[in-house]
Amino acid sequence: MAKDGWDREVDLLVAGAGPGGMTAGLVAALEGLDVLICEKSEQVGGTGATSAGTLWIPNNTQSRDAGYSDNADDAAAYLDALIVDGGADARRTTFLADGPRVIDDLVARTELSFLACGPHPDYRSNLPGAAIAGRAIIPEVFDGRLLDRDFVRIRPPINEFMLLGGMMVAKNDVVRLLGRWQNVGNFTHTVRLVLRYFIDRLKYARGTRLVMGNALIGRLFYSLKQNSVPIHFGAALDDLLMSEGRIAGAMLKTKDGILRVRTRRGVVLATGGFAHNQAMRETYMPVPVPLHSMAVAENTGDGLAAGKRVGAALDPPTDRHGGLWTPVSRVPRNDGTQGLYPHIILDRAKPGLIAVNAEGRRFVNEAVSYHDFVEGMFLAHKSSPSIPCQLICDAQFIRKYGLGSIHPGTTDLTKFVRNGYIRTAPTLQALASAINTDAQVLTETIVRHNNFAVEGSDPDFGKGDTDLNRFNGDPDCRPNPCLGPIETQPFVALEIWPAELACSTGLATDADARVLDKESTPIPGLYACGNDMDSIMAGTYPGPGTTLGPALVFAHRAAMHAAKQ
Repeated sequence: MAKDGWDREVDLLVAGAGPGGMTAGLVAALEGLDVLICEKSEQVGGTGATSAGTLWIPNNTQSRDAGYSDNADDAAAYLDALIVDGGADARRTTFLADGPRVIDDLVARTELSFLACGPHPDYRSNLPGAAIAGRAIIPEVFDGRLLDRDFVRIRPPINEFMLLGGMMVAKNDVVRLLGRWQNVGNFTHTVRLVLRYFIDRLKYARGTRLVMGNALIGRLFYSLKQNSVPIHFGAALDDLLMSEGRIAGAMLKTKDGILRVRTRRGVVLATGGFAHNQAMRETYMPVPVPLHSMAVAENTGDGLAAGKRVGAALDPPTDRHGGLWTPVSRVPRNDGTQGLYPHIILDRAKPGLIAVNAEGRRFVNEAVSYHDFVEGMFLAHKSSPSIPCQLICDAQFIRKYGLGSIHPGTTDLTKFVRNGYIRTAPTLQALASAINTDAQVLTETIVRHNNFAVEGSDPDFGKGDTDLNRFNGDPDCRPNPCLGPIETQPFVALEIWPAELACSTGLATDADARVLDKESTPIPGLYACGNDMDSIMAGTYPGPGTTLGPALVFAHRAAMHAAKQ
């Protein structure tokens, strides 16, 4: 240790190498600061690496260049209609005004590159100001071979999102893979993907063609390497250190002991939120507290705990909107472990599927967004057990659309029945017995639903009524792309649980991502972004990329503010 009690001195210390932390460190380095990123694990990316990698950035340049129009005023009207008890938030105004410029700056100065998603409706597409297209962008495919030996530092996606034991595919790839025999283009694309993958496996543990969240993380990590920004792996934030009323540095817990880092400009907290801190889950999440999380295990609330110890406020403190949700099914793996499959878009909106509670009754529009579906579970559970619930379909549905981790085209369900992933039965009465619900109620529910499918309208829950519903349905199904009969045995049930994709509750911040104390005064030298920062969406989920869009924007703003000090 140096004579003054510090082991190292830098301009800016960033705690966490997820999307927000890497963006903050990268931008700060581009602005000329001496930066150190510390990462608790041995890999970069955090939960962002396992995500779809989409960013919600209204009025973004990429979509405008692709011919889709949008404006910040419409987006503001949409958020005002959606966030009814969140009040007017200056950070939301800043996000809408500055988001496109931030993305353009990152594209201009780094290896980040984005494509317009095109048609991709906002999740509450029936509200004023909602858009059908133009607000979502995705990272371009990244060649992981550019990282050479450091490719192993990229956290892989969840197993259930890879094919052939390690090949990543994007949504557009899935469509072409399933239609590989339909035309020459699809067949050629499939051959190229598979050939590239098998060549990769001669040298790497998995495929190096990175898409979705892995592409975002790969591009950020490559940019950091090009700008010689160091990452200290295996270094967890232990505590913040203050001097004369401002953040003076931090203590990092490493395998070699405590490392004390002095900071001239400050510390950015980007440790991923509190997903695996049980005490915080019980304080900030709904009741019953969800058992499952899509977050990586290292997200244990280190940033929030350290911030609170130096006087930071958590916002909101007690409203229990602590998560941004997805329904998940529990997947038995061959090695005896259990995975979680997030039911985002591929099955719930398709015709021929319903969700029922423990009584065998529908309780929600199955085609709403993943976040709203889980909110429906929590709401229904207050009056009738709905956690877990069951997705009900038939064998024909699975052959056509798949179900959870069961791929489309599957005709033999034996393996999935044997390992307990699904339950099947030749009759609805037998299926009801298998899932321990009332056979008469379940039968009546499905008969009623089948009548709706013939009529093309769902008066109970409105499945198929909104642009989002229809976008994720089957356009070839008439008269309603989201309604179809459940009638071909064997009948199938899949158990569904709530899990959070990200945390909503976090440290209170201002428009420059400065952490605020309980009097709403900035704590000098302390910033937060990503899941360590309280969500500007106040527990709502406006569209695809709700977490990653603000994470990158406010990480950029934090770095720029620190650079000006």
